[in-house]
Amino acid sequence: MKFSLKNKTVLVTGGGSGIGKAISKVFASQGAHVHILELDPANAKDTLAEIEKAGGSSESHECNVADQQGVNKVVETILKSGKIDILVNNAGIAHIGNIENTSETDMDKVYDVNVKGVYNCILAVIPGMKETGGVILNMASIASSVGISDRFAYSMSKGAVLTMTYSIAKDYVSHGIRCNSISPARIHTPFVDGFIKANYPDNQAEMFANLSKTQPIGRMGTPKEVADLALYLCSDEASFITGSDFPIDGGFIKLNS
Repeated sequence: MKFSLKNKTVLVTGGGSGIGKAISKVFASQGAHVHILELDPANAKDTLAEIEKAGGSSESHECNVADQQGVNKVVETILKSGKIDILVNNAGIAHIGNIENTSETDMDKVYDVNVKGVYNCILAVIPGMKETGGVILNMASIASSVGISDRFAYSMSKGAVLTMTYSIAKDYVSHGIRCNSISPARIHTPFVDGFIKANYPDNQAEMFANLSKTQPIGRMGTPKEVADLALYLCSDEASFITGSDFPIDGGFIKLNS
């Protein structure tokens, strides 16, 4: 079976909703045992149930990726049962605002989750992967490489994720560790629906259509489409790929330049 993850142990941060949920389900469907790290375990409940119903294998762990000790504790628990083959750094938060309306508190919060969280998880799995090899996949963003208005802190954090990807790939390629990133454009997740409902309650359909049109292809992407790309990059079929970023953006970067 192509893109098989049979007998692979996978750790997915933020794996209980949105893109993370789709990745967890797709990876489990390909035979992986998926460990979902979530700040609120209740967020993972439905994902675990759906994976189990489909015959897959998964479990969840309460964890704040910004807490290094907490991340280390979860990773140590997982390693008691074997190795970690794949790490997907998906957990992240958004922030809207330019530099003038981004407070120091806002900046620290985004940095702690989007940058330090990725650092904490990679640092925790690297020693084991140096012995056995492995795959690290980071969720960056089109904001990593192009200007997105009113996304100062978010763009900063995702730029850091992108360069971390390149650094890890170069430093650990000789240890059999591959590291790549995915840079999505606008993806239709519950976060998008919540944002529209909260900020544009009287014209939700119009705003959804406007956001969709910002992608040259004419629609938002789906979490499943991102998950399928993630599956390829974490599978043996992508064994010659490391140190690369993969936009999945409906043409946003190239066709808007």
